[in-house]
Amino acid sequence: MGETTLDTVDELLEGAFDDVDDPDVRYKLRSARQLVQVVKQRHDTLDEAIDEAVDDEAIMNNLRDLGYIE
Repeated sequence: MGETTLDTVDELLEGAFDDVDDPDVRYKLRSARQLVQVVKQRHDTLDEAIDEAVDDEAIMNNLRDLGYIE
């Protein structure tokens, strides 16, 4: 499975896409995978912004421990 929850969701959608022949369902699965990519990009951007804004390593470690950032 994937490294993150979003990676796992993407892998599951990819597997479902490969198992389906219906073009409408394949379109929906492809669209869902694109939305997962958007969320992953936004998550990465947020992590970078937090890294740049917060200088205190203790706060950063607390945010990582709580799962807010990677």
